[in-house]
Amino acid sequence: MATFVSVAKTGDVPPGAVIEVQCDGQPVALANVNGEYLAIGGTCTHRGGPLGEGELDGETIVCPWHGGMFSVRTGDVEMGPPSKPVPAYRVLVEGDDIKIAPA
Repeated sequence: MATFVSVAKTGDVPPGAVIEVQCDGQPVALANVNGEYLAIGGTCTHRGGPLGEGELDGETIVCPWHGGMFSVRTGDVEMGPPSKPVPAYRVLVEGDDIKIAPA
């Protein structure tokens, strides 16, 4: 069974927002999609842009550096320039605590 790590509080991520959190020393983009918390690797596979500083468009995170798009649900590339996906994390909410399982 995976060990979940607390990374944020529900109030830290309002609906439609994405923030950067840390899990095991790695940046993670944590998003709130209509009350559902989703997390993917926080570093763009194109040039290392900070996905947690990007914009959330529905279920897509747009990298702030070059506009690459990733599914916040799966980590898959939805539009280049990146060609490789980022990892998707399992998310657990307990009360107001958001936890993710390290990849």
